[in-house]
Amino acid sequence: MEFNDYQKAANRTLFGSEQVLTNCALGLSSETGQVVDLVKQYTFQGESLDKQKLVKEMGDVLWYLSQVAEWADIPFEDVASGNIDRLNKRYPHAPNNH
Repeated sequence: MEFNDYQKAANRTLFGSEQVLTNCALGLSSETGQVVDLVKQYTFQGESLDKQKLVKEMGDVLWYLSQVAEWADIPFEDVASGNIDRLNKRYPHAPNNH
């Protein structure tokens, strides 16, 4: 799936019109905390890493990110490609693992 297609499909499930940016930013923080908690439980509490739960929480983070971009009228593809461009400049000698 292309990032911009994801952004548009995800927007179908965004409800409400007031305080959208604040809601998405708070939701992003909350869902990121869920990812962090899974990693903490795995790393420090000896629990097995529940990959299905991790995928779900990462998907929720992705949803909120896409909707922050949607609110700001930023194509999600621009977010992803801009990040890769910055990483390539920051780590020009990193091996390409793909």
